[in-house]
Amino acid sequence: MNDTQSTSSDARSADSDTRSAGADSRTTNTDVRSAPTSAIFTAAIALTPTEPEHFDLAFTATTQPCPWPKAYGGDMVAQATAAAMRSVEGKTLHSMHSYFLRPVDIGAEVRYEVELLRDGRGYATRQVRGFQNGKPVYTCLANFAAGEPGATFAAEPPVGVPDPTELPSSDAYLSETSAPRGTMTDTSEAYWSGGRSFDMRHVPGPVYLTVEGERVPQQAVWVRPFDTLRPVDGLTDEQRDLAALAYVCDYTILEPVLRVLDLPWALPGLITASLDHAMWFHRPAPMDGWLLYAQEAVAADAGRGLAVGRFFTPSGTHLATVVQEGLIRSS
Repeated sequence: MNDTQSTSSDARSADSDTRSAGADSRTTNTDVRSAPTSAIFTAAIALTPTEPEHFDLAFTATTQPCPWPKAYGGDMVAQATAAAMRSVEGKTLHSMHSYFLRPVDIGAEVRYEVELLRDGRGYATRQVRGFQNGKPVYTCLANFAAGEPGATFAAEPPVGVPDPTELPSSDAYLSETSAPRGTMTDTSEAYWSGGRSFDMRHVPGPVYLTVEGERVPQQAVWVRPFDTLRPVDGLTDEQRDLAALAYVCDYTILEPVLRVLDLPWALPGLITASLDHAMWFHRPAPMDGWLLYAQEAVAADAGRGLAVGRFFTPSGTHLATVVQEGLIRSS
């Protein structure tokens, strides 16, 4: 889609993450062509405490560059994750449920207000609401657990997935493919190649310019930071890594729906937007190497698609589960 198509009224009301492969450098204040680095992510979750206006605590954060008309939705999820975690002691985030209310400006400040809904011995609950230009743009509920002994079960990873070293990076694929560019510009190519803080390698293949591989409702993506994640003030390394999962999960979660519908990102007229998002953190997730993100389309109808994703370590340990519904419109 292009930046004029992506500003239709219902797409604007759906999500800050209205994605456009054809949006040019006018939509961002920063060049994404610099060497790949994970610093974009850690900059996104750098929060500044401020005086609350509505709830109990407040922080500000700045959305990061992207070649779409509005900010990446994963910025809001990760920033709200960080805000909620900074309000809780002695417990670990185990779930969060989000709604994207309005599009968010790129390179602009978002104010996150945290309401301390409950602090119990075993669990704590927070509401986080993001504000920009005087209006709510994002909201979530986050729950924290102290943890206790219990029985264990974990989902199994998909079998037969190639090792990430056997797969092309996004940069290698986009540099070598002869597929038509569609709405992809030089700016969006640079962003897909190295502007998202994480190396992403698709199985059976990417859906950037064309749907590579079978039109099936499953795919997998290997992800890892481009370099070692930097410390983030106010967060432990474990909390930073949970925020990293929340950040990176949104980039590709709708792709299994796009794959089965044969809709690549650069298809002229394609409009997508995140509507709501849920995530469960089952086990600590160190972001110091490759993780497998196995994804499956669940439903597509009435201009919306639903997908589920699961993160696994290379050895097969199930770390987290994601469910997201998004607007998917093609002309």
